Amino acid sequence: MRFVFAIISFVLAAVLIGLGIAQRTVFAAPDELSLATSVESTAPVTVVDGAALNAFEGSQTLSIKGTGPVFASYGRSSDVLAWVGDASYNHVTYDAKTGELVTETVKGTETEVPSPEGSDLWLDSYLRDNDLTLTVNVPQDVSFLVTSDGLTSAPSDIAISWPVDSTTPWAGPLIVAGAVALLLGLGFLLWATNHMRRGRGPKRKPQKMPKVPRKPIIGPRKSAGAGPGSVERSALRRRSLVGVPVLLVGALVLSGCSSDFWPSQGSAAATPTASSTDAPDVPEIDPPAVTVRQIDRIVGAISELTATADTDLNAELLATRFDGPALQLRTTNYAIRTADSAISPLPPIPTGEVEVVLPQQTQTWPRTVFVVSRDDKDATIAPVALFLVQDDARSNYKVNYAITLEPSAVLPDVAPASVGAPALGPDNAILKISPNAVALAYADILEKDTESASFADFEAEGDSLRAAIGVPGKDAIRAALPTTASVTFANGIGEEPPIALATNDAGAIVAINLSETTTVAPVEEGAAVNPTGQVKALSGVSVTTKGVTATYGDQLLFYVPPAGSTDKIVLLGYSQGLISATENG
Repeated sequence: MRFVFAIISFVLAAVLIGLGIAQRTVFAAPDELSLATSVESTAPVTVVDGAALNAFEGSQTLSIKGTGPVFASYGRSSDVLAWVGDASYNHVTYDAKTGELVTETVKGTETEVPSPEGSDLWLDSYLRDNDLTLTVNVPQDVSFLVTSDGLTSAPSDIAISWPVDSTTPWAGPLIVAGAVALLLGLGFLLWATNHMRRGRGPKRKPQKMPKVPRKPIIGPRKSAGAGPGSVERSALRRRSLVGVPVLLVGALVLSGCSSDFWPSQGSAAATPTASSTDAPDVPEIDPPAVTVRQIDRIVGAISELTATADTDLNAELLATRFDGPALQLRTTNYAIRTADSAISPLPPIPTGEVEVVLPQQTQTWPRTVFVVSRDDKDATIAPVALFLVQDDARSNYKVNYAITLEPSAVLPDVAPASVGAPALGPDNAILKISPNAVALAYADILEKDTESASFADFEAEGDSLRAAIGVPGKDAIRAALPTTASVTFANGIGEEPPIALATNDAGAIVAINLSETTTVAPVEEGAAVNPTGQVKALSGVSVTTKGVTATYGDQLLFYVPPAGSTDKIVLLGYSQGLISATENG
């Protein structure tokens, strides 16, 4: 019976181990599920819809093949379609009924598009020759834009694949159970063999044999197989018979050590399952214009371009990333430095940490983002607040305001970048005073100081601009003039409208643009005025009997409390510089 048990154990071991190995070989499932489509249209753009990318759960591997350059980028689906605009495009979606990718060509009025490479709209982008494969994990509301060079047809072959759960949770238990059965069979075999040896063979009735006369014994008898050599060989054979199965069992057990061979604690699907489109009801608010990752990339590009433009005095290059009062102030500085290289450049855009990111909540254009950037290598460079504006989907963000923060400035609490804040109009009434009124009120303070009706509404402590260009500054300019000349001052609202984004306390961060005009003229016939410094360099006039008029641009950043608050309006920072200088007519 011991031999029977051994045979049964060996057969059971073979079956169990065979089933375990088959789990990883002939019964193994594919490691991915893939769908593909071929685009035959001549449209310059293909949009792979977020619903197609999320047809099944798990990360998405997108494979694109074409002829020539293959460009792919992804962003919010509404942003992608806004960039496409009126161009014809191929729309790749998923048909749940057929389980296939479906391509529809949407006709438009444009047959060509500009290159999407480098657009601020994308969360990320990729460029390869002929074929491109990438793996992402994007949500339902994110789509891919695929194009070649914008002038020719978009790449034709699109495939999406999702990972399949290829674990075999029963392979390990089956292999280990087979190994146990093999060891058990080996034990039965050794037990049976030893028992047979101890009983000197199987017990059976011996046959009677005829008696044979004994022959004389010559010399001592020597039993065959006797002696130490034969004993050692017999023991070695027994150890070999035991060692081979033990090594085999060890190899089989070790082969089942991978976590893929064992049941997991949680349940796992064998194949990707269709994504659920059900979502909890949440208040509908517009999404933020950008993500932190986008703004880091945008500010880095702006900082690098600004450094190059400042070095080369390249106003044309600067205009690709600057606009409004920020562009006017910097390009004027280029003109001044071209005339007089001793004039200092404006402060750089810091390249380090982006401390504050407050994007506008919006799905339309123009879009606004407030950013505070600090140089993390040079502590002497003051942090700079930027208001970035994107005019339309195909445009990049431009710096409309670049304002150096006051040393004592404390920014109000604002919403996280993932939420953003609503933009407030110039005449918004939820603030202590409207953004438009802030400009007029502060200009009045610069002209009248304590005599201004708005003086009590603004915080005077920490406001260094008042001393520089307010009544004290104006008095200093008058005192420095000779008795043969006079000076007059005027303030006005600049051409750029104010920009305001709401803060957490229902107040707002407001940027405004003021202009100051200083006119110096001789008061006696035959007297002359001698412009100096930047006014001389920009006007090109060194001596004049007519006088000169210099206009300065002010970019101001305020915190404005909500209506009904007793808090004061605080100047957070400013940038001020010459933007025009001419001889009087």
